[in-house]
Amino acid sequence: MVNRSPLHRVAARVLAVSSFVTVSSLFLSLVAGAAFAREIRIVGSSTVFPFSAAVAESFGQTSEFKTPVVESTGSGGGLKLFCAGVGLAHPDVANSSRPIKTSEIDDCKKNGVTEIVEIKFGFDGIVIANSRTAKPYALTLDQVFRALAKQIPVNGKLVANPNRTWKDVDPSLPDVKIEVLGPPPTSGTRDAFVELAMEAGAKKSPMLADLKNSDEKAFQAIAHAIREDGPYVEAGENDNLIVQKLQANTAALGIFGFSFLEENEDQLQGSSIDGQAPTFENIESGRYPISRSLYFYVKKAHVGKVPGLQEYVAEFTSERAAGADGYLVDKGLIPLPAAELSTMRARGEKMSVL
Repeated sequence: MVNRSPLHRVAARVLAVSSFVTVSSLFLSLVAGAAFAREIRIVGSSTVFPFSAAVAESFGQTSEFKTPVVESTGSGGGLKLFCAGVGLAHPDVANSSRPIKTSEIDDCKKNGVTEIVEIKFGFDGIVIANSRTAKPYALTLDQVFRALAKQIPVNGKLVANPNRTWKDVDPSLPDVKIEVLGPPPTSGTRDAFVELAMEAGAKKSPMLADLKNSDEKAFQAIAHAIREDGPYVEAGENDNLIVQKLQANTAALGIFGFSFLEENEDQLQGSSIDGQAPTFENIESGRYPISRSLYFYVKKAHVGKVPGLQEYVAEFTSERAAGADGYLVDKGLIPLPAAELSTMRARGEKMSVL
């Protein structure tokens, strides 16, 4: 039996505690390492979803990294999740069918998301489509506004929209009840639609054009307000659901991205707007009036912590994916000019922030 002095017993306790701390630290390091090894998490726009999902699938198949998880939450909903904080509990990428708003950047900053990388990767058109079993529509932006606005000018006064049929809007249009299935306010498609279509249509009214010159905020409040009395039906963030409803209801029209029209062109047809059909060529050239840019946003603080994040950005902006002959074009993407795509690729390589 060894007789230990008090000093020996203290030293033994210190050694035991030290060993426990070392083992505990090693365990926590392993747990943290496992957490950092999670797959890339992407949220946001339903319009960008098919493109992002295609890149994620290709990335998972051709790289050493896990296949990213992509969720369709709408542009606004995705950016809200993205801006909620930094860390592995929060998404790494937010897809958006419109540019991030100043208010969203402010929300990000409040939650510690101070370095945001903006990547524009292509163009899309917003279409107003119906079933191929019905007659196609030829609409003007003025008619679109007068069909869907909450208030319209009548005899020099703003009144609640009285138009119930397309013929009420214009005698040249069918005597069919106005029924348009469209995205909710959280959708980037909705944001782009009110800015590109409703605003442009509102300006066709001399009364509202004068208001725009005198009071821009008052003009936008009217131009952006979509009616809530039945003719416009919010159909959720899922564009595929709108497509299914149009197939079932041949009298209805639906609002969604061009890529969804291309995927369902055997069953749906796009309306011409101001004499321009929603085609690849017309959107690429800018002739089709309801065209927009597509984006995704990257949380720079997660680069180097979430494996493959910067490599995913490189895949998305590569010629193989987003170039003129890339696989995203087959999904309906209208590609950026080569020089602009090269600029976006360099931005992703350097992780240049807003």
